[in-house]
Amino acid sequence: QVQAVESGGGLVQPGGSLRLSCAASGSIFRIYAMGWYRQAPGKQRELVALITSGGSTNYADSVKGRFTISRDNAKNTVYLQMNSLKPEDTAVYYCNVNGREVTAGTFNSWGQGTQVTVSS
Repeated sequence: QVQAVESGGGLVQPGGSLRLSCAASGSIFRIYAMGWYRQAPGKQRELVALITSGGSTNYADSVKGRFTISRDNAKNTVYLQMNSLKPEDTAVYYCNVNGREVTAGTFNSWGQGTQVTVSS
């Protein structure tokens, strides 16, 4: 089994910054894509940013130019640097990791979620 554990959420003022981290652990053979999603109250979960094994990235239009996704393959960790935060960025942020386990085939794991609140 592969687990994903997030950290780094919290309360920040508008215009501030936060950095989220998500570490995957378990019987990992290879990680393909790693991504961040968010879900605000009363809304559906949406993709925030995605990074492939080759380093290609994709961002939601609402965060382009403000958020940066990166990964450390040696640590099986994905990061989300969030700058110029706005109140509308308030949500629970989830990481998603997919790939292949050593013996059990493919996996698609979600983190438990971390709250990000942008408020003055």
